[in-house]
Amino acid sequence: MRARDADQTTLFDEATPPRAPLPVVGEQKDIRYFAATARSVLNTPAATGMEFWSINPYVGCAFGCQYCYARYAHRYVAERLNSESHDAKADVLPTDELPPWLAFERRILVKREAPQILERALLRPAVYDALHRETVVIGTATDPYQPAERHFRVTRGVLEVLAEHRDLSITIITKSPLVTRDIDVLSRIRDRSRLSVHVSLITVDRELARRIEPRAPTPDARLRAIARLRANDIHVGVNCMPVLPGITDSPEQIEELVMRIAETKATHIGACALRLQSTARDKYLPFIADEFPELSEKYRRAYARSHQVGQRYRDGLRARFVALCGKYGLSFGWRNTGEPEDAEAVRAEDQFSLL
Repeated sequence: MRARDADQTTLFDEATPPRAPLPVVGEQKDIRYFAATARSVLNTPAATGMEFWSINPYVGCAFGCQYCYARYAHRYVAERLNSESHDAKADVLPTDELPPWLAFERRILVKREAPQILERALLRPAVYDALHRETVVIGTATDPYQPAERHFRVTRGVLEVLAEHRDLSITIITKSPLVTRDIDVLSRIRDRSRLSVHVSLITVDRELARRIEPRAPTPDARLRAIARLRANDIHVGVNCMPVLPGITDSPEQIEELVMRIAETKATHIGACALRLQSTARDKYLPFIADEFPELSEKYRRAYARSHQVGQRYRDGLRARFVALCGKYGLSFGWRNTGEPEDAEAVRAEDQFSLL
């Protein structure tokens, strides 16, 4: 997913200029939730540069993944909302002077009216026709099943609206087993449209996961959720991304990950190496220096000229996943066509090496 989507403010998603600070609608330890008003919740492909429409019921994400690419969104949203305020003395979105990367996971915007806004949008012939031709992805910039969803149920409301329509193509991206709460709605969508749930999982090591994704659900909880979705005949892909060089990429780690995913009867796997955009770098590289100091200089060299690690590493990583998916009977890649991967990528297995 491209980070341009993280802003969530497009032709079809423009926040109504506020006149007062956003109301606080909930608190959870050190996290504060604010009500956000939007004219629409749909992001167009033209606005995001992606090949699909997208919906993000929340702005910000409480899971706090160290590598998150969308953290920069909060600064732009806060600056825009505050600049549009009619009260020059009050911040519409208070961040308590938190750095943008931290405000992203501690000051969450909740689009409580998203279901009603989406329902109205689908009455417009142009939007209705577009969504019946192209895929809509829920959760491209923030997790739609983060802790706020237990209380606010915005994602469920969006799904209930989509379940009333036929012949759509819908994808959900999440790290949370909370998605299984909505199996009833997902089943209705599955029966009327094309549905795919993508569960993100980069390691099955619980302690390692806690260091990298401190507030996200455990790997075992996600694996159980995948199995439960599949038991209800829901198409489930697993995002083994990002693979973190030197941390989650050893042959043993990758094989255990693929093997455990295969046990859930997941439909397919997708994988790619860490992409380190500038704002994510501000959070991730200090984390590496503190938690994995032996890798700090390697990371700085590997990502010195690009947001991506070198092509040789990427080719080898892909080839390793291709080989292991073949071994454990899983499809690799998002098209899920069942076609074999090209021989050139498989030969790249011999080039696989750490950074």
